[in-house]
Amino acid sequence: MFLNDDFLLTTEPARQLFHQYAAKMPIIDYHCHLDPREIYEDQPFKNLTAAWLYGDHYKWRLMRANGIPESHITGDASDYDKFLAWARTLPKAVGNPLYSWTHLELRRFFGVNEPLNEQTAPAIWEQVNRKLAEPEFTRRGLIRSSQVKTICTTDDPADSLEYHKLLKEAEKEFSVFPTFRPDKALNIDAPGFPAWIAALEKAAGLPVTSYAELLEALKNRVEFFHDNGCRLSDHALDVLRYRAGSDAEAQAVFAKRLDGAELSAEEITLYRTELLTKLIGFYHDKDWTMQLHIHAYRNNNTPMFQKLGPDTGYDGINDLSITESLSSLLDRAECASGLPKTILYSLNAKDYPALLALMGCYQKDTAGKMQLGSGWWYNDTRNGMREQLTLLADNSLLGNFVGMLTDSRSFLSYTRHEYFRRVLCGLLGELVERGEAPDDTALLGQLVQDISYNNAAGYFGFPAAE
Repeated sequence: MFLNDDFLLTTEPARQLFHQYAAKMPIIDYHCHLDPREIYEDQPFKNLTAAWLYGDHYKWRLMRANGIPESHITGDASDYDKFLAWARTLPKAVGNPLYSWTHLELRRFFGVNEPLNEQTAPAIWEQVNRKLAEPEFTRRGLIRSSQVKTICTTDDPADSLEYHKLLKEAEKEFSVFPTFRPDKALNIDAPGFPAWIAALEKAAGLPVTSYAELLEALKNRVEFFHDNGCRLSDHALDVLRYRAGSDAEAQAVFAKRLDGAELSAEEITLYRTELLTKLIGFYHDKDWTMQLHIHAYRNNNTPMFQKLGPDTGYDGINDLSITESLSSLLDRAECASGLPKTILYSLNAKDYPALLALMGCYQKDTAGKMQLGSGWWYNDTRNGMREQLTLLADNSLLGNFVGMLTDSRSFLSYTRHEYFRRVLCGLLGELVERGEAPDDTALLGQLVQDISYNNAAGYFGFPAAE
């Protein structure tokens, strides 16, 4: 039966592990793109399209593949017509994780059990919108009902963290912590770099007219973020290249950029290498976890990028080599300050073996200090999750994995944790059936609970609730 209690659980050990151990565990969503202001203001959604389709480029890509006009995806069509366009697309998405996720969200949040299609869409629209009008279906209400205990948003160093501070006082059932994401500091070649430097100066209350002052301002913001509960950093390293230099050379590149001169590719790489190495030292000193997201290939469709901007469904997967540059970066940091706890994600699954081999070169002191990040973006499918879990088990310690995250802008995406836990239990159940793991429910149940929640709770060291 479609999406029954045992879907993805094809063995009896898998069913026991999920229902007895995984299903009841709360959620730590340690990487997402929710807006802390939205969480704090806690407004209800005006309708299902607002909750479901605004900003969701996963769905947008499938709708475009189905020939839906852009007016009914990101354009000026009514919210109801956009919903109908998604309902018309979904029946063709059988086999895609969005087919399961969509129906999981309808069931878990709104009690809708029938499949969504053009015929059922009008009744589902009415039923869900009635639910969304109820008091408990606000942003925070959806978080609470999903058993979420911790959320880590993604935040620029120049952010005031105003809404994180307000949430700390206003919300006692779950915590919302910032994540330090200094991409704009590293992207010295970006057109908006000088304006961002001005914003950093204002936030830090310090002048930033030199590379040394930039480091001081960023260190100031690391302290500020730490004082406001931050325990993770994050970097989008779409292209990972390494070129060592000196502080004097980095200063020369910085000064050249502020003077408005064009930088060479070598200068950009040197600056990024030097600044990232310094930032890694800051993270190590604070006992933060560093996340490196590698090999997205962004903004491939120039006309649509000019029309809609970034993060609208026009990003792909990079297939450049990874080992030499990443090894140089990690080794440089280990020789200098020492590596912090680190999670390595790649959008290209072919990188997993190389990442796992490098991780093993730097494991020490902390259980699972070096982590292979969960199947990310194009890889958070059933097959992608299974591949990540299988390779992790093959090459490291599966039992130390810190588990799943949503990487989402949607308040309805917490069912991805359920999906992941079902995949995990399904995989373990198959190991039992093949005689590769003992039929020991207590042993495997503890492993499942650790991966679902306990490992993340211990690994990240979030501030205790007051």
